[in-house]
Amino acid sequence: MTTLVATDLDRTLIYSGAALGLDMPDAEAPRLLSVEVHEARPQSFITEPAGRMIAELAAHPDAFFVPTTTRTRKQYRRINFPGPVPRYAICANGGHLLVDGRTDYDWNTSVRQALAADCAPLEEVRDHLNRTAGPAWLLKEREAEELFTYLVVERALMPDSWPKELAAWAEPLGWTVSLQGRKLYAVPRPLTKSAAVAEIVRRTGARTVLAAGDSLLDADLLLAAHEGWRPGHGELASTGWAAPHVVALSSHGVRCGEEILRTLLRRVAALSAGS
Repeated sequence: MTTLVATDLDRTLIYSGAALGLDMPDAEAPRLLSVEVHEARPQSFITEPAGRMIAELAAHPDAFFVPTTTRTRKQYRRINFPGPVPRYAICANGGHLLVDGRTDYDWNTSVRQALAADCAPLEEVRDHLNRTAGPAWLLKEREAEELFTYLVVERALMPDSWPKELAAWAEPLGWTVSLQGRKLYAVPRPLTKSAAVAEIVRRTGARTVLAAGDSLLDADLLLAAHEGWRPGHGELASTGWAAPHVVALSSHGVRCGEEILRTLLRRVAALSAGS
């Protein structure tokens, strides 16, 4: 039985230095493997056992390991996992589908047509963000793949009410808002990871979908999966988000990424044995 394993990356499998959550004495900290370099500096990390498990999962004959991220294609391509390159990857929150590392432009065209039909234009949302965000706490404003936008903010200075006010403004325009660490995303509602996963399921004939993610942008992915896992940190944990088939893990930081991979491998092996 073929299983599709679709997992978010940042703060689910891979972790920046600030998100590692190493709350033990230095001498007891796990050995880390850098999987991303940006501007000549290590950017993201996993534990060494996690690296071995990613390689095993990517090479499994009965599974498709599908990195599923809000990152742009350029940002995703900075990541260098151990093991074979995944056959499929999902970038830009479902806006881009990569097949053997190459962009599937037919998929992207279909996504853009859906957004144009159902959502306010990106330019309107960016203009509102730039007019209403406070200069004291707005660090950067970025557009991603001409599909969505995000802000880098100083959380301590940003009013707690502003993301809620933005979400209320964006909802009737067909957009959603998600706050993840120092990044606040505004994303068109039809732009979802689950839609791209469904397309890969159609192409591969996978019978079971396993998923993992930590943010509200991963909620649709987890709901569409047969089984899911969320870390003990992140947006989903802090809001108490839950679903009957999604396991809420208690572990935090990079060790949680290792736990997720260990669980995914165990489930893939069990499903393969039962086929």
